Amino acid sequence: MRKIALISEHASPLATLGGTDSGGQNVYVAHLARQLARLGFEVDVYTRRDSPAQPQVIDWLPQVRVISVPVGPARFIAKEMMLPFMNDFARFMLRFMRRERLRYEVVHANFFMSGMVAQYIQEQLGTPFVMTFHALGRVRRQCQGQADGFPDIRFSIEERLMRRADRVIAECPQDKADMVTMYGADPERIDIVPCGFDPEEFSPVTANARETLGLADDEFVLLQLGRMVPRKGVDNVITALSRLKFKLGIRARLLVVGGNAGTPDPETTPELGRLLRLARELRVEDEVTFTGQRPREQLRYYYSAADVFCTTPWYEPFGITPVEAMACGTPVVGSNVGGIKSTVVDGHTGFLVKPNDPDALAEKLALLHRFPRMAQQFGWAGMRRAYQSYTWSTVAEQVAAVYELAAGVPAATAEVFTLPAASQSPSLSGEAPERNQAAG
Repeated sequence: MRKIALISEHASPLATLGGTDSGGQNVYVAHLARQLARLGFEVDVYTRRDSPAQPQVIDWLPQVRVISVPVGPARFIAKEMMLPFMNDFARFMLRFMRRERLRYEVVHANFFMSGMVAQYIQEQLGTPFVMTFHALGRVRRQCQGQADGFPDIRFSIEERLMRRADRVIAECPQDKADMVTMYGADPERIDIVPCGFDPEEFSPVTANARETLGLADDEFVLLQLGRMVPRKGVDNVITALSRLKFKLGIRARLLVVGGNAGTPDPETTPELGRLLRLARELRVEDEVTFTGQRPREQLRYYYSAADVFCTTPWYEPFGITPVEAMACGTPVVGSNVGGIKSTVVDGHTGFLVKPNDPDALAEKLALLHRFPRMAQQFGWAGMRRAYQSYTWSTVAEQVAAVYELAAGVPAATAEVFTLPAASQSPSLSGEAPERNQAAG
């Protein structure tokens, strides 16, 4: 049986979603692994161990194993702190492959640090690798400025990976354009494959979604769902809610789903404290409900209960939640950035607005409130679009086609990069890591 390795250093498919570093990439890896198995692949997912109780090898699903890599402390650490552990991660993976006598057809790296590991495996064993970045350092820095916690060396690592990967997967046209214009990547070696949704998880709940959540039938309900971090723009949605109330005379209920715990807690979710203070300052604290984390199986009730799904991040490489909302028949108002501007069709499945523009967001929400028939038509159109283009089974078939291209293309030989000695870490000064001959 054909074997594939997925590397996802900080985003485990086993993680509970909604926390600071648990979001779209976790979903991507989990569902891609499951669907590749259904296509006939055996899949190993390599991710960093974050608990001392975690077994090294977990038979997670039929034909899918999760391999916990014992590097760094056996607890949660932010992904911005993981770069020094990638050398040991790569060496562990190489030893594991040799001990288990594993020969992967392709290694698929997710995020730039996983790409460093995949490149090392490529150089040691000749295994082709495919690269999905999920976010680009230069775009992130442009959007977040000094709030970006990654060192400048990320930029040169990403440039190198774009040259060395056998194929690169962009998640949307904007992602590909950013690689070409900001990194000088070869567009001929970049394939656009979106993220997706699982129809078994997300479909309209037409009968009792609001009753299940304790919401009144006559409320105008807005939903924001995702990780509680500043770049997601939840503050923009809260400010728009205030504009609706005090400038446009529309009362609405905003549900904010996500966080590091099942009960909203500013101690475990620092961003939540800031958002609570903002809601009080804007006099809409009674209209905002912070739910904390919710189990995956409950999310379709939230999507289906909402009149509108709001997602207004500053930066979003793809954005899975708008697709999930569309699959549940809910219109989306989203930022005109990244993948959102390719999944949401402005004026057809929802509206696109500028990020950090609460007045523009409030205007579109008021329009959908005044014309519920239009909102319903947007919801139907979004559901058709989601099922036609964004199921995980379709995504996996496209990714498998990229694997075929990667396996049939000889690895580039123009540049050789190997990890420094085990006692060293990549320089955090902005200089490129050490280059040398293949080391053990």
